[in-house]
Parts: sequence; C-alpha cells; structure tokens
Amino acid sequence: MEEEYIATEYILPEKVAKKRSAIDEPEFRVEGSIEIAGSNQSLQAPKAKRIKSETRKIAVPPHRYSALKENWMKIFTAIVDNMKLQIRFNTRLRQVEIRSSSETPDLSNLEKGVDFVKAFLCGFDADDALALLRLDDLFIETFEIKDVKTLRGDHMSRAIGRLAGKGGRTKFTIENVTKTRIVLADSKIHILGAYQSIQLARRAICNLILGSPPSKVYSNLRSVAGRISEGI
Repeated sequence: MEEEYIATEYILPEKVAKKRSAIDEPEFRVEGSIEIAGSNQSLQAPKAKRIKSETRKIAVPPHRYSALKENWMKIFTAIVDNMKLQIRFNTRLRQVEIRSSSETPDLSNLEKGVDFVKAFLCGFDADDALALLRLDDLFIETFEIKDVKTLRGDHMSRAIGRLAGKGGRTKFTIENVTKTRIVLADSKIHILGAYQSIQLARRAICNLILGSPPSKVYSNLRSVAGRISEGI
C-alpha cells in the first residue's frame, strides 16, 4: 500500500517571526501599573475616624427626684452648653446618664460633669455645685457620724442637732469661716470645698460630734482660719 503525501504548507498557516518593537510594548510596564495604582489610591477619600463615646451612669436617690425635676434645665444647660456633653434622665432605671460626644474637647469634662451631678444629688444647691465645673481644686468629702463616734438612738439625734445648731446657725458659721458648703443628710455629712478648707471644716464637725461646746469650736475655728488667711 502506497503512502499518500499531503503538503502541510496548504493547511497550517506559515509562522512569521515578529520583532518586538519598543513602541508596541513599553519596557517599564510594571512601573506604569504601580503609578496608576498609586494615583487611584490617592483619589480615594480618607475614611473618617469614629470616636468612641464613653458613658457614665449615676443613680438618683428617691428624695432627690423632685429637686432634679425643678433644676433640670439648669443642669442640662451646664452639661450640654458649657461642657459639650450629652445628658438624659432614664425614667425606667431612675438614673442620670452622661455621655461624651464628638464635640467634647476633653474627656476630663466627662468626669467634671459626673462630679457636678453627684454633688447636686448629694443635696448641694445647683449654683454651689456649678463651682465644680469652673474650678479644678474643689472636692467633695463624705463621711458618717459613726466614723467619728459610735452613737445610737437619742445620742445620734442630739449629735445631728449640735451640728446643725438652732436654725442652722452652727452649720452656717462653719461654712462661712471655712469657705465650704456642708450638707447634713441624716447621719451622712457631705463637705464641698478646697482640700485645706475641707480638713478645717471636718475637724470642727468632729469636735462637735465628740461633745465639744459650740463656743469653743467657734473660737478654735476662727483662730485657725485667721492663721491660714495670714499665711502663717
């Protein structure tokens, strides 16, 4: 059987060698793609940073509900307008919630706002508590009569009466001499003022609890306050 010869040049196309041209294909193709990627990335808008807000919750005692309702606008204005914080009263949980926002310049404002609300809930007047937002050297100290001396029954009542005085005269005298504000909440005592003033007022209150006569406490208080004012 004879083999038939088939010419392949009529079936397969003839391969022609093609020279690479510098015009057809650039030499720095990879570098060009990097530049394009970089240009696309620069066109993208930067993502806005999300600021994490912090929240503080303060429980409201039942006997301060009505006072909080009456002074709410004063408290709201001080917290929102002055400190740039957010505040609300949670009626279900009976607590005041304070939160920082994107407009809050400093997170220390959050702690100042919490101290201001706590001072009001302790029984201080709203105008007196506002000093905590304006001044940095003011503090609140709280202690109980039993921390000084263990008293029960009528002895406790008489000690509270000695601290208040007739018509609140004793308490007002200590406040004026020491430049502090004092709240007598049953057996708890809250003092608002500077550190040195708080120590002076507490020493006078402790002497009254221990049984010292008010006249002696007044004289000692005025002599110590006079030495402090003179810088001795």
